[in-house]
Amino acid sequence: MTITAAADGSALGNPGPAGWAWYVDDNCWRAGGWPHGTNNQGELMAVLDLFRATAHLPGEDLHILCDSQYVINAVTKWMPGWKRKGWRKADGKPVLNVDLLKDIDQALVGRKYTFEWVRGHAGHDLNEAADERARGAATSYQQGVAVRQGPGFGPTAGDAGMAGTSTAAPDARGAAALGGREAAQGASARPATPSPAGAGPARTRPEQLFGEAGRFGQPDLFSELDEAAPATAPSDGVSPEKVVESLERELLQPETRADLGRAAVLLHPDFTEIGSSGRIWTRDAMMMALEESPGGTAELELLGADRLGGDTILLTYRSHTRTGTVLRSSLWVLDGPQWRLRFHQGTAEV
Repeated sequence: MTITAAADGSALGNPGPAGWAWYVDDNCWRAGGWPHGTNNQGELMAVLDLFRATAHLPGEDLHILCDSQYVINAVTKWMPGWKRKGWRKADGKPVLNVDLLKDIDQALVGRKYTFEWVRGHAGHDLNEAADERARGAATSYQQGVAVRQGPGFGPTAGDAGMAGTSTAAPDARGAAALGGREAAQGASARPATPSPAGAGPARTRPEQLFGEAGRFGQPDLFSELDEAAPATAPSDGVSPEKVVESLERELLQPETRADLGRAAVLLHPDFTEIGSSGRIWTRDAMMMALEESPGGTAELELLGADRLGGDTILLTYRSHTRTGTVLRSSLWVLDGPQWRLRFHQGTAEV
């Protein structure tokens, strides 16, 4: 038998009140969260809790639907290398969310599982149900009310050391959600704010592509990115210009930028941006900004989409945010089956 479940996370403000959830059906799902966390922490916790909730069924295949390529790549591709390096990336810097990743690594032992990437907010029933419950948990922490936890997975769901037993107070549930290790060490009832390992000093924000992004956060998570990660190929019957416009609009949405795995697919490995200050931003530098602050929403007013060659399209447009308008140009190139952003520049309108 194969157990198919969707796992999802949510953070209001990213970081901010955070929630996680996995969902099989209306009689089999679970949710929890913390007063403060990131979207990626919620995504990882949903996967961890799903493995724990099904630990009493080690012989069953687990098919996990996930809209975070960061989580899929971290669990299925990057963890072996991180472990060999003492949970450090190729550049020697600490891996983020290491406690959750270590707990997932332990939970995988002896399990049969597969991950499938699904696009978020695209009408997939299981993904939408998990997203609704994760967002509901985050909202509960934001409003200071009890989290709707769900029935779990069978009578043993509460026996695997998971977050959110029915007798726990909300803050105790948040502490337990950080993993059994903290609970065993006597974590306080109020969970500490999850802080990424190896945080560096604040830096100047990127001015252009990501609009109102906040200060720089953590080093790049994707130094070991497999460039064959799931991508969005041009759709049959849709012109390349329309595909590129759709991808640019997607990048302007904070939920896309909060999913660093998806952003890493859309940005070309040689991506460069020239900011209005004159600073040159590389792909790694841009990715470093997104873990803490993916910025706000921007609306796109298309000015032109010009084919410069069979595999190159120049997009020009005006973006509208609450702070004003910016004239922008983006150069997209076809990299295998995937259109990826190679260069970007923007100039604020006065």
